Amino acid sequence: MQYHELEVYKKLFQLADEVFRITLRFPKYEMYELGSQVRRSSNSGPANIAETFGNKHTNIYLEGISRAMGEIRETQHHLNVALSREYIIKDKYNELNERYNECSKMLWGLEKSLKSTNN
Repeated sequence: MQYHELEVYKKLFQLADEVFRITLRFPKYEMYELGSQVRRSSNSGPANIAETFGNKHTNIYLEGISRAMGEIRETQHHLNVALSREYIIKDKYNELNERYNECSKMLWGLEKSLKSTNN
């Protein structure tokens, strides 16, 4: 199996792509501020999974999963800021937030599985 076959990777990649397109509609003065921050954090989640996937040292893979979960939380924060500044509508924010929560649960399950296999 390759990292890009993981369902959670696919979902996070899709979210990063969608967040990228959404940020292109932010005000021009936010393109290199909030827009850049949310683009980077949304892309870092799947990138951390790709970087550490299948590492022969399980603790390194677990660290990548942990970092991916942190990037999800950071992205959710940035989306919350975008909502408060009215750059995205509440319905879109809720949808993205729920999808990120689903990915967090998937990563938590993967982490739990790896820890039990490692023991």
